[in-house]
Amino acid sequence: MPKAETSNERTLRDEMWRRYTGDDWQAFDQLPTLVRQRVAEHAYDAWSVNVLILWKHYKRTYGNTLRGQRALIRYLDYCERLEREAFATHYADQYSTLLPHDAAHVSILRGQAVT
Repeated sequence: MPKAETSNERTLRDEMWRRYTGDDWQAFDQLPTLVRQRVAEHAYDAWSVNVLILWKHYKRTYGNTLRGQRALIRYLDYCERLEREAFATHYADQYSTLLPHDAAHVSILRGQAVT
């Protein structure tokens, strides 16, 4: 019987970033509400332990302020764009076509009511 993998991650993220170990739910619960909302809307698993480490850095820099939270969210948006670009490039190299999401010229849906 083949050995089961410990992760279902199928993107290039492990080649781009380092994932810190820890309890993701406990880390998620420590984030400010605005940041938790953005993490929940991330196109990929935003790795809550990593986000908490970043939040602690931003909190030291900006204090526990809305400005600090928004700065962190801008950084998470930047990381997400890098991930999507890497995935789209890999997809194009593998299948010789645009990522369907990009070919359709659609954006990531966030915070939108489903009707």
